[in-house]
This record gives sequence, structure tokens and C-alpha cells, in this order.
Amino acid sequence: MPTYLTPGVYTEEVSTGARPIEAVGTSTAAFIGVAPNAQAHLNEAVAVNNPSEFIKEFAEEDSSSTPLAQGVIGFFRNGGGRCYVVNVGKDGSIAGEARSRKGVDVLETVDEVAIIAAPGYSDPVSYDALLSHCEKMKDRVAILDPPEDVSEIDRLTQVATASTSDSSSDEDAGEEDDKEKKKSKKKSSSKSAGLRPRISDGGYGALYFPWITVRDPMGSGDLINVPPSGHMAGIYARTDANRGVHKAPANEPIVGALDVKYRLTHDENGLLNSNGVNCIRFFPREGIRVWGARTLAPSANEWRYINVRRLFNMIEESIAQSTRWVVFEPNDENLWKAVTRDCKAFLNNVWRDGALMGATPDQAFFVKCDAETNPPEVIDAGKMVVVIGIAPVKPAEFIIFRIGQQAAETEMT
Repeated sequence: MPTYLTPGVYTEEVSTGARPIEAVGTSTAAFIGVAPNAQAHLNEAVAVNNPSEFIKEFAEEDSSSTPLAQGVIGFFRNGGGRCYVVNVGKDGSIAGEARSRKGVDVLETVDEVAIIAAPGYSDPVSYDALLSHCEKMKDRVAILDPPEDVSEIDRLTQVATASTSDSSSDEDAGEEDDKEKKKSKKKSSSKSAGLRPRISDGGYGALYFPWITVRDPMGSGDLINVPPSGHMAGIYARTDANRGVHKAPANEPIVGALDVKYRLTHDENGLLNSNGVNCIRFFPREGIRVWGARTLAPSANEWRYINVRRLFNMIEESIAQSTRWVVFEPNDENLWKAVTRDCKAFLNNVWRDGALMGATPDQAFFVKCDAETNPPEVIDAGKMVVVIGIAPVKPAEFIIFRIGQQAAETEMT
């Protein structure tokens, strides 16, 4: 407090204590893969804001199109506004390496990213690298691509597994017939292997099937099949801007998609949906639509919907970033009340945006930070515990109209 010695009028600026929590962005994507110019910005996270900027930084004259380029341009065409691009080079892997920051590990230092994708990478190692990264960071989700050629839909319901190079050499095979039998057996085993990524109990990944047909964005304009992850990332961003992160990015058109590589039937859609594979469907009237909003979590898991996972990511990161001022403050009732007030004000705005269930804020969320959540032993440990509960909205995935017959009523005169 200042010392007053001379009689007079003094003014003081006093903090009201209000520190509003701001919602973090949810639409910035990151793409990993091989750039048209395979030597450009190797293993660097480069911010890109439009297709022209991507071509300037990652392509040369007469560069051929790559899945990475197709995904980035598809992202911008579908509503994306900003992304980061990581070029792993021609022989590079998107999986990080021990003691070196390469591939997906480059994105650990980019806090802005909320969506990641590696267009065209559909092997178990790549799947695991993307999911493990998101599960570690806990503030982003991965959009995964299936293999381009899938002739047996059932294989998408089985988890893909990796295998080492053939350890059982044919040197010990004495006869040519034995070699042929072994080759046939290996081919059959490979054919029956699963194609689905592993389960992510936290719901940090989503898989979309099938590939889509577009005009080559960097070549002659020929029709080509491309992985859907880049276009889906753009749809995520578009939905966030138009409706909010709580809206499922489904029943949305895919800008630039002219056909799908595989036309699914109603029954095939049901089989894949129940196994966490989101379908891209062609409808005669509506055209090509995203027809799924599930994560790779089990069906009975609370994180089975992608919009719920992303809503929690946004809320958790927003609160964490905007309450850093709390660190090292006196851990008493004044602090508890201030944190409770700020969190309630933020969640009240989230509820007003339609992201939470309930007719009133009390039905939609609660915030508890008091002597019960912070007993003396917790305070002595240097901790302050805030308990928050929210009721997220979930998509109306199955619309059921119950229709029956009734007898016609006649008027009596």
C-alpha cells in the first residue's frame, strides 16, 4: 500500500479480479508426408495459410502431385484457413525417432494445432504414431486414412498388425514346391490381415472410408483417387466456424469430391459404423456426404463421438491456458472463489452457444472449488483442486419415427 503524508485526493487503480477465460482455436490442422519438392523444409513445421503459399514453399516447376499436396489443398477447399506442413522427405517416416525430432514429433512444439493428418499413410506403424502423439498431447485429434484398395469390407473391422521382414528364409527349403507353398501361405495370411487402426480409448482418432475421386489439383486436372483426411480436416474447420466445435462434422458435403472409390450399401455402412469407421456415402439426391461421426473408441465408450472429444479438448485447453495466473497465488478461499467465478462464466458462454445439454446452466455444468476439494493435506502438497462436470450434446445418430395404423374416425350426426 502507498504511504499518504500530504493531505489531498488520491486515485488508485484496483483490479476487479475478473480474468475471463477465452476459448482456444480448434480449426488449425497439421499435415505430415512427402511434399512435391521432397527436399523442402525437411522435418520443419511450416505455417501455411493458403494453397499458393503451400505451392511456393513445397513445390517446384513440374512437380508431381503427392497425397500431402492433395490433402493440404483439399483442406483449404473445404473451409480450412490455416495449417502446418511437415515434409518428411522421400524416404522418411512420419513416426518419430528416438533422440531426434522428426516426423510427427516436430508438432510437439506447435501448441496451435488441433487436428493432424498424414494423407495416404495407412500402415499400422503410421496409425500408431499419429494416435500416440494425440494421446500424449491431449489437445488434438488424428484423422486417419484407410488403404486405397479395400475389396473386403470385413477387414476394416479388424485391427491392422505390423510384421517384420521374413525371418524364415527359404534357404532351408529343399524343394521348389515347398517354396511355392510358403509363398501361397504368406499371401493368404496377408490377405486376411486387418486394416483398421488400433482402438483409442480416449477417442483421439477417427477413420474415414473410402478414398474419394477429385481432379488433380497440381497436375493436368485428370481424375485421381485421393485419401480423404485432408478434405475431412477442412470440413472440421468449416463446421467449427459455422456451427461450433460441439457440432459433429457429419452430414456435410465434400467440396471437390466427384465420386467415391467404393460405393457402400446400407448394410455395409451399418457394419463399419458400429466398428468406428466413418463412411463417405454417395446419395442420388444429396451427392457425396460424410456419413459418420465416431472415433476409434469402443461403441460403449463415452468418447465414441468425435465432436464430444474435440469439445472437451477445447474446454480443457482453454481453462488451462487462461488460469496460469493462479500458479503461486495464495491458496485460500479468495483464490477458490475467483477460479470458480471465472470457470462458471466461461462454461456459461459454452452452454449459451448450444454445446451443453440442459435448460439451465445448473443442469449443464457444475464447478466446485472449496474446502472440500482442497483439504489441508492437499494445500500442504502445493495443490489446488477444481472439480468440473459438464454435459455435452451428442449427435442424433439414429433418427427413429414410430409409425402405426389407426382406425379412421367418422362423425356421428
